[in-house]
Amino acid sequence: MRVTDAQDGIIYWYHGIDVTRSGQRKVFASEFGDDFDAIPMYEQIYALAGPTQTYRITGDPRILNDIDGTVALFERYFRDRALGGFFSHLDPITLDPNADSLGRNRSRKNWNSVGDHAPAYLINAYLATGREDFAALLEETADTIVERFPDEETSPFVQERFHADWSPDRTWGWQQDRAVVGHNLKIAWNLTRIKALHDKTEYGVTADRIGEIMPAVGSDQLRGGWYDVVERRPDPDSGIHRMVWHDRKAWWQQEQAILAYLILAGTSGDPEQLRLAREAASFYNAFFLDYEDGGVYFNVLANGIPYLLGTERLKGSHAMAGYHALELCYLSAVYTGLLISNDPLTLHFRPRPCDLPERVLRVAPDLLPAGSVELTRVWVDGLPYHRFDNKELTVQLPEGDMPVRVRVELEPAQMRLRMRTEFDGDTAHIRCDGVIDAAELEKFRRILGEVMAAQPQRVEFHLCQVTEMCRPAINELLFQRTKAGLDADFVIVGCTLPDVADALLATDAFLLEGGDECAHE
Repeated sequence: MRVTDAQDGIIYWYHGIDVTRSGQRKVFASEFGDDFDAIPMYEQIYALAGPTQTYRITGDPRILNDIDGTVALFERYFRDRALGGFFSHLDPITLDPNADSLGRNRSRKNWNSVGDHAPAYLINAYLATGREDFAALLEETADTIVERFPDEETSPFVQERFHADWSPDRTWGWQQDRAVVGHNLKIAWNLTRIKALHDKTEYGVTADRIGEIMPAVGSDQLRGGWYDVVERRPDPDSGIHRMVWHDRKAWWQQEQAILAYLILAGTSGDPEQLRLAREAASFYNAFFLDYEDGGVYFNVLANGIPYLLGTERLKGSHAMAGYHALELCYLSAVYTGLLISNDPLTLHFRPRPCDLPERVLRVAPDLLPAGSVELTRVWVDGLPYHRFDNKELTVQLPEGDMPVRVRVELEPAQMRLRMRTEFDGDTAHIRCDGVIDAAELEKFRRILGEVMAAQPQRVEFHLCQVTEMCRPAINELLFQRTKAGLDADFVIVGCTLPDVADALLATDAFLLEGGDECAHE
């Protein structure tokens, strides 16, 4: 799929491979209708999505070379050096974005060519390397979005397509003067991410504004979920932004809503944004996941019934692969755990130390607010490892030219309750550190329930570092004790708060093993 042009110092990617009984035919120019016989930038951008995430895990320098070569293609041929931004298509013969052969795609710019760099590959490339050129391109991307895309004077939706001089293109093909709802949400999501690296007020203002106005014009507020394409301007009689062709809902647009409102809620603490995130996730989990045959449906009807006609019945196509679904699983876990529910996150890597500059592995899970996350524990090849920077989220790997398995645990920096669980045969250890009050009760109950689901014969509670424990939390322990049955022992190990110990021991349901395993005075 990769073509290396050593003379120009660029790399580009085939549109596809046509496999027949007689052999294989590599397809150079796109055969998708919108981009037929052209090289669309979004195909080149998305070609980097999987490899860049793989590079984060492995540090393979061959992948970084592919990223750099493809970015060189963007810079040399797609970039508009006169007026800024990137053109959306190239002629496959001359690599000219202004060629007459491109027809309606001649001298055009759009959301995909300008903004899709950030989520598809650029943020992950920066996280893996810390390179300033990637950081600068992220800043340029966000600056261009904020300057060119909002169009609230004429529509609550952003302007998505432009001519070379940045004048709006409202006559192109199927889009005309219409909005793709998911692109608006994608802008809110990625501006919030980039703001963690380049703290510019306008990024946050634009993201918050999009998050505020989108539900009323882009979501189904009766049944849940987010619509596909709607008119940018309201109907003069009803004031409604009418749907263009149908009221179906696409899987990838639900992803944008979930991630946008999760990160907005996690960075602001706004309960309304958290509600929107959870409602979007509920709709996606209820209707887009195929619980019988596996995978994710492309589209569902407005009421959630899968739409299984034409190419939209397929779970893999030119428009659908693993990217959006996998990204959603990963980043929803990151945002929920580290920004919302205050849970630790475990990540796994397998690099060769000699492949990384100065053997430094960067393990930040995403662009998150500065100082919001700390690296607390590291294992290399299964053994505890202590050469890491908990603030910079980096690991100094040992020397070696063979792959090592690296497991890291990250936690919110302001974590009121830390709970760690581990199993030693039939014995479960639950270690608590911090405050178990009403605000942390749900977390305490959830983790305790997860442990008890494994049916341990002995549960040891290490409560030495607990500074406060509310009565409902004590009652939760008593409740779980009665559910465990007579064959299981509940043991309080080490010292604990006197009122907690007295309350538990008074039930005759707990054992006390004190002192010798307590690590503090």
